[in-house]
Amino acid sequence: MRIAIVNDLAIATAAIRQVLQAVPDYQVIWTARDGAQAVAKCAQDTPDIILMDMLMPVMDGVEATRQIMKHSPCGILIVTASAEKNVAKVYEAMGHGALDAVDTPVLSGADSAKTANNLLAKLARIRKLLKQPSSSIQPKNSTSLFQLEGRSGLSSSVSTVPLVAIGSSTGGPKALAAILSQLPASFGAAIAIVQHVDAQFSSGFVDWLRQQTVLPIRIALAGDRLEKGTILVAGTNDHLYLKPDLTLGYTKEPIDYSYRPSVDVFFKSLAERWTRKGTAVLLTGMGRDGAEGLSALKLRGWHTIAQDKDSCVVYGMPKAAVELNAAVEVLPPDAIATSLRQNMTLNR
Repeated sequence: MRIAIVNDLAIATAAIRQVLQAVPDYQVIWTARDGAQAVAKCAQDTPDIILMDMLMPVMDGVEATRQIMKHSPCGILIVTASAEKNVAKVYEAMGHGALDAVDTPVLSGADSAKTANNLLAKLARIRKLLKQPSSSIQPKNSTSLFQLEGRSGLSSSVSTVPLVAIGSSTGGPKALAAILSQLPASFGAAIAIVQHVDAQFSSGFVDWLRQQTVLPIRIALAGDRLEKGTILVAGTNDHLYLKPDLTLGYTKEPIDYSYRPSVDVFFKSLAERWTRKGTAVLLTGMGRDGAEGLSALKLRGWHTIAQDKDSCVVYGMPKAAVELNAAVEVLPPDAIATSLRQNMTLNR
């Protein structure tokens, strides 16, 4: 895999190089000391993935990510010191198309092995995604847990609230912010969000989203129920799903699915168990996670929306949904927010 490193600190670049040497076919094709250099070099020689720092002179990692994804798109992994402390910039960069984030590895000390392994694990996951054609990126046996538990239980006797379910990936934070910022405090539905993000950053992601909306928002915990007027966000590397008693749970299955948490697993569990018709939204992202789930919800009578091509950072997941004829509407984020407000008014 052809890799580029963008970091203004020589010691950080050296540490990253040393970690990458553990994988024989990881090739560093160029390095850059700031975002402006990275944009220029990427235009001349686009790598498979860029390891992008956040805080740099001349041009920071956020603007560099925006320009690269616009002109020379490739995989971008944020590798920055104390990523959790730079959470606002991390999610701004993810809104422009960065895939994930990880702390910069260190050459010595108690955390050296941990930080090195974290970086290699992220790269292995991203490599798997980049190598797979979008048509093949789909969960295997993703309904097995529903077959195991069955459709029996309390679902028929437990009342349900109006529900909006949203799935998103690459570029998702920006689209989510655009949608949630336009929903009023009186919004009369529960909202559940599955964003492809590592559990390490889920708390920071929720904190960042909290600044974008007037609605209360928190990480979904096992045993939670979906509540009107509250936003719950999937918060682990396992898959969020709806259990027969209409409480939320997490499952490792399908364990070999590249995207964690999976939009498809959550959407399909809603199609199996949520007794009231709701609204489901599939936003920008690589691959096709969520497309089959959106189709299943449409067949159950849900109002389904896919983000339109022009507003997507990566037109993968919504495109797959459109190809399956799974979307009733195809809209940009602002129009999605309008549609959600109108649907809630009509369904009160």
